[in-house]
Amino acid sequence: MNWQEFFQRAANALVSWATNVGIKLLIALAVMAVAFRIINLIGRRIEKSAEKHRADKTIMRTAAYIFRVAMKLAVAVCLVSYVGIDTGGFAALIASLGVCVGLAVNGALSNLAGGVLIILTRPFRIDDMIEAQGYSGIVEDIHITHTVLRTLDNKTVYIPNGPLSSGTVVNCSRKDIRRVDEVFHISHDADYRKAKEILTEIVEAHPLALKEPAPFVRLGEPAGMRLSITVRVWVRTEDYWTVKADLPEAVKERFDAAGIAVPFEQMDVHIRND
Repeated sequence: MNWQEFFQRAANALVSWATNVGIKLLIALAVMAVAFRIINLIGRRIEKSAEKHRADKTIMRTAAYIFRVAMKLAVAVCLVSYVGIDTGGFAALIASLGVCVGLAVNGALSNLAGGVLIILTRPFRIDDMIEAQGYSGIVEDIHITHTVLRTLDNKTVYIPNGPLSSGTVVNCSRKDIRRVDEVFHISHDADYRKAKEILTEIVEAHPLALKEPAPFVRLGEPAGMRLSITVRVWVRTEDYWTVKADLPEAVKERFDAAGIAVPFEQMDVHIRND
């Protein structure tokens, strides 16, 4: 066989492959692109239907995510078979890898089980504000293995569902009302009755403070060189941070106007010369 015959046979083989497998491969890629686009579109429709019909947003988003992954895998397997690649070998390979991966991703399986538990028990939902695993923020999304949290300073935190499902979770959005707790300090020489009167007026005059349950303003235990006055006021959950920020500002202005001194921390050191 000379070089001319070799190149002729190689060219014939390439043409044969292009006319058979190559065309199938191009068709498979085109079908995959269209199918994936349609699957993503259906997934978005499922998510939007939750808002339209006021369904549970957490369940619908999770269902849309599982639908997209399952359908894309099914399309990929069908197209691989269409091209002519034997899927039996892939099945055996996936089965053998599954054992190894299962041993290596024990933590991931724990997160998977935790995600299923969170979705079923629903200790929190999307858009709830929670405190968990040392973080606090708004739940943006709940995936099958992790939960996405947006903190109050606009950071994105990904918390694994395993420890999240088995740890303590504080849901700040579950109830309609919350209580704002503040402690204000005055000096021993200040008129605490006047201070209580001012605090009561501030709380009762705030437009976001609830009348029922009634606000609580009482003198607390002495703390060193100062007196403490505890203020507890109930507000709607969405108004919590507004009222919590408004109270110290209003108290500072009213205390200054009334001449009520606010003590500062100090330490007296006595030196004895023997």
